Amino acid sequence: MKILDLYDRLAKHYGPSGWWPGQTSLEIIVGAVLTQNTAWKNVEKALTNLKEAGVLDINALYNISHEGLASLIRPSGYYNIKAERLKNLISTIMETSGDNLDDFLDEEANTLRERLLFVKGIGKETADSICCYGAGKLIFVVDAYTKRILKRHGVIESTWDYDQIKGLFESRLPNSIQVYKDLHAYMVFIGKEFCKASSPKCDACPLKDW
Repeated sequence: MKILDLYDRLAKHYGPSGWWPGQTSLEIIVGAVLTQNTAWKNVEKALTNLKEAGVLDINALYNISHEGLASLIRPSGYYNIKAERLKNLISTIMETSGDNLDDFLDEEANTLRERLLFVKGIGKETADSICCYGAGKLIFVVDAYTKRILKRHGVIESTWDYDQIKGLFESRLPNSIQVYKDLHAYMVFIGKEFCKASSPKCDACPLKDW
Protein backbone atom coordinates (compact mmCIF):
# COMPACT_ATOMS: atom_id res chain seq x y z
CA MET A 1 0.00 0.00 0.00
CA LYS A 2 2.93 2.35 0.71
CA ILE A 3 4.17 2.07 -2.88
CA LEU A 4 0.69 2.58 -4.33
CA ASP A 5 0.25 5.66 -2.14
CA LEU A 6 3.61 6.92 -3.39
CA TYR A 7 2.42 6.66 -6.98
CA ASP A 8 -0.96 8.26 -6.26
CA ARG A 9 0.59 11.24 -4.48
CA LEU A 10 3.15 11.91 -7.17
CA ALA A 11 0.71 11.36 -10.04
CA LYS A 12 -1.56 14.03 -8.53
CA HIS A 13 1.38 16.38 -8.07
CA TYR A 14 3.08 15.95 -11.47
CA GLY A 15 0.48 14.51 -13.84
CA PRO A 16 1.75 12.64 -16.94
CA SER A 17 5.55 12.57 -16.78
CA GLY A 18 6.33 12.72 -20.50
CA TRP A 19 9.41 10.64 -19.80
CA TRP A 20 11.52 9.13 -21.46
CA PRO A 21 12.27 11.83 -24.08
CA GLY A 22 12.79 10.32 -27.50
CA GLN A 23 10.93 10.04 -30.78
CA THR A 24 11.97 6.46 -31.56
CA SER A 25 12.98 3.32 -29.69
CA LEU A 26 16.52 3.69 -31.03
CA GLU A 27 16.77 7.25 -29.70
CA ILE A 28 15.59 6.04 -26.29
CA ILE A 29 18.11 3.19 -26.30
CA VAL A 30 21.01 5.43 -27.27
CA GLY A 31 19.91 7.98 -24.67
CA ALA A 32 19.85 5.30 -21.98
CA VAL A 33 23.53 4.59 -22.60
CA LEU A 34 24.55 8.23 -22.94
CA THR A 35 22.81 9.34 -19.73
CA GLN A 36 25.14 7.27 -17.56
CA ASN A 37 26.93 9.67 -15.17
CA THR A 38 25.73 12.86 -16.81
CA ALA A 39 22.85 15.33 -16.90
CA TRP A 40 20.15 14.90 -19.53
CA LYS A 41 20.91 18.29 -21.12
CA ASN A 42 24.30 16.86 -22.13
CA VAL A 43 22.63 13.78 -23.61
CA GLU A 44 20.35 16.02 -25.68
CA LYS A 45 23.38 17.76 -27.18
CA ALA A 46 24.93 14.40 -28.11
CA LEU A 47 21.67 13.13 -29.62
CA THR A 48 21.37 16.31 -31.66
CA ASN A 49 24.88 15.74 -32.99
CA LEU A 50 23.99 12.18 -34.00
CA LYS A 51 20.81 13.35 -35.75
CA GLU A 52 22.53 16.18 -37.61
CA ALA A 53 25.26 13.79 -38.74
CA GLY A 54 22.60 11.37 -40.01
CA VAL A 55 23.84 8.45 -37.93
CA LEU A 56 20.95 7.92 -35.51
CA ASP A 57 20.21 4.72 -37.39
CA ILE A 58 21.06 1.11 -36.61
CA ASN A 59 23.17 0.53 -39.73
CA ALA A 60 24.89 3.89 -39.50
CA LEU A 61 25.78 3.36 -35.84
CA TYR A 62 27.06 -0.11 -36.65
CA ASN A 63 29.27 1.15 -39.47
CA ILE A 64 30.60 4.39 -37.96
CA SER A 65 34.09 4.23 -36.52
CA HIS A 66 34.67 4.31 -32.79
CA GLU A 67 36.48 7.63 -33.21
CA GLY A 68 33.67 9.14 -35.27
CA LEU A 69 31.02 8.08 -32.76
CA ALA A 70 33.07 9.27 -29.78
CA SER A 71 33.47 12.69 -31.38
CA LEU A 72 29.73 13.08 -31.93
CA ILE A 73 28.75 12.05 -28.39
CA ARG A 74 31.49 14.09 -26.70
CA PRO A 75 28.96 16.39 -24.91
CA SER A 76 27.68 13.41 -22.89
CA GLY A 77 31.03 12.92 -21.18
CA TYR A 78 33.12 9.73 -20.91
CA TYR A 79 32.65 9.67 -24.67
CA ASN A 80 35.25 7.01 -25.46
CA ILE A 81 33.76 4.62 -22.91
CA LYS A 82 30.20 5.35 -24.04
CA ALA A 83 31.14 4.95 -27.70
CA GLU A 84 32.48 1.49 -26.91
CA ARG A 85 29.33 0.58 -24.98
CA LEU A 86 27.10 1.82 -27.78
CA LYS A 87 29.10 -0.14 -30.36
CA ASN A 88 28.84 -3.26 -28.18
CA LEU A 89 25.08 -2.83 -27.88
CA ILE A 90 24.50 -2.10 -31.56
CA SER A 91 26.64 -5.10 -32.50
CA THR A 92 24.53 -7.33 -30.23
CA ILE A 93 21.34 -6.06 -31.87
CA MET A 94 22.75 -6.64 -35.37
CA GLU A 95 24.03 -10.12 -34.49
CA THR A 96 20.70 -11.06 -32.91
CA SER A 97 18.14 -9.46 -35.21
CA GLY A 98 20.00 -7.88 -38.08
CA ASP A 99 18.93 -4.27 -38.43
CA ASN A 100 15.40 -5.05 -37.21
CA LEU A 101 15.30 -3.31 -33.85
CA ASP A 102 11.62 -4.16 -33.36
CA ASP A 103 12.42 -7.87 -33.48
CA PHE A 104 15.19 -7.44 -30.92
CA LEU A 105 12.91 -5.52 -28.54
CA ASP A 106 10.01 -7.93 -29.05
CA GLU A 107 11.71 -10.63 -26.97
CA GLU A 108 10.08 -11.76 -23.71
CA ALA A 109 10.95 -9.28 -20.95
CA ASN A 110 13.39 -11.39 -18.91
CA THR A 111 15.06 -12.75 -22.05
CA LEU A 112 15.59 -9.24 -23.36
CA ARG A 113 16.91 -8.07 -20.01
CA GLU A 114 19.41 -10.91 -19.76
CA ARG A 115 20.56 -10.31 -23.34
CA LEU A 116 21.17 -6.64 -22.55
CA LEU A 117 23.01 -7.43 -19.32
CA PHE A 118 25.34 -9.69 -21.29
CA VAL A 119 26.52 -6.66 -23.28
CA LYS A 120 29.78 -5.30 -21.88
CA GLY A 121 29.13 -1.94 -20.22
CA ILE A 122 25.35 -2.31 -19.89
CA GLY A 123 24.34 -2.50 -16.22
CA LYS A 124 21.00 -3.16 -14.60
CA GLU A 125 19.70 0.40 -14.61
CA THR A 126 20.56 0.93 -18.28
CA ALA A 127 19.17 -2.46 -19.29
CA ASP A 128 15.94 -1.84 -17.40
CA SER A 129 15.59 1.65 -18.89
CA ILE A 130 15.84 0.12 -22.36
CA CYS A 131 13.34 -2.62 -21.45
CA CYS A 132 10.82 -0.27 -19.87
CA TYR A 133 11.00 2.81 -22.07
CA GLY A 134 12.40 1.42 -25.30
CA ALA A 135 10.57 -1.90 -25.41
CA GLY A 136 7.52 -1.23 -23.21
CA LYS A 137 8.24 -4.14 -20.86
CA LEU A 138 6.89 -4.31 -17.29
CA ILE A 139 10.30 -3.88 -15.71
CA PHE A 140 10.77 -1.16 -13.10
CA VAL A 141 13.85 1.03 -13.29
CA VAL A 142 15.72 1.71 -10.05
CA ASP A 143 18.26 4.51 -9.68
CA ALA A 144 20.15 6.28 -6.92
CA TYR A 145 17.28 8.73 -6.40
CA THR A 146 14.85 5.90 -5.78
CA LYS A 147 17.07 4.24 -3.20
CA ARG A 148 17.74 7.54 -1.42
CA ILE A 149 14.04 8.48 -1.23
CA LEU A 150 12.90 5.08 0.03
CA LYS A 151 15.70 4.89 2.60
CA ARG A 152 14.97 8.37 3.98
CA HIS A 153 11.31 7.47 4.36
CA GLY A 154 12.11 4.20 6.13
CA VAL A 155 10.71 1.96 3.40
CA ILE A 156 13.98 0.08 2.81
CA GLU A 157 17.27 -0.50 4.62
CA SER A 158 20.56 0.75 3.24
CA THR A 159 21.57 -2.88 2.66
CA TRP A 160 18.86 -3.44 0.04
CA ASP A 161 20.32 -4.09 -3.40
CA TYR A 162 19.02 -3.18 -6.85
CA ASP A 163 16.97 -6.32 -7.44
CA GLN A 164 15.33 -6.18 -4.01
CA ILE A 165 14.12 -2.63 -4.65
CA LYS A 166 13.03 -3.51 -8.17
CA GLY A 167 11.08 -6.48 -6.79
CA LEU A 168 9.37 -4.29 -4.20
CA PHE A 169 7.93 -2.03 -6.88
CA GLU A 170 7.02 -4.83 -9.27
CA SER A 171 5.18 -6.74 -6.55
CA ARG A 172 3.14 -3.72 -5.47
CA LEU A 173 2.32 -1.81 -8.65
CA PRO A 174 -0.51 -2.59 -11.09
CA ASN A 175 0.51 -4.16 -14.38
CA SER A 176 0.58 -0.88 -16.27
CA ILE A 177 3.57 0.21 -18.33
CA GLN A 178 2.49 3.83 -17.97
CA VAL A 179 2.51 3.53 -14.17
CA TYR A 180 6.00 2.03 -14.30
CA LYS A 181 7.27 4.77 -16.62
CA ASP A 182 5.69 7.62 -14.71
CA LEU A 183 6.69 6.47 -11.23
CA HIS A 184 10.33 6.09 -12.17
CA ALA A 185 10.20 9.57 -13.71
CA TYR A 186 8.58 10.97 -10.57
CA MET A 187 11.38 9.54 -8.44
CA VAL A 188 13.90 11.31 -10.66
CA PHE A 189 11.97 14.58 -10.37
CA ILE A 190 11.75 14.31 -6.56
CA GLY A 191 15.41 13.36 -6.27
CA LYS A 192 16.56 16.31 -8.37
CA GLU A 193 14.17 18.93 -7.00
CA PHE A 194 13.75 18.01 -3.34
CA CYS A 195 15.43 14.86 -2.03
CA LYS A 196 18.96 15.99 -2.80
CA ALA A 197 22.00 14.17 -1.44
CA SER A 198 22.84 17.26 0.60
CA SER A 199 20.57 20.10 1.73
CA PRO A 200 17.29 18.35 0.89
CA LYS A 201 14.19 20.53 0.65
CA CYS A 202 11.99 18.39 2.86
CA ASP A 203 9.46 21.06 3.83
CA ALA A 204 8.57 21.76 0.20
CA CYS A 205 8.60 18.13 -0.93
CA PRO A 206 5.33 16.51 -2.09
CA LEU A 207 6.33 13.52 0.04
CA LYS A 208 7.00 15.46 3.27
CA ASP A 209 4.23 13.66 5.18
CA TRP A 210 4.42 10.35 3.29
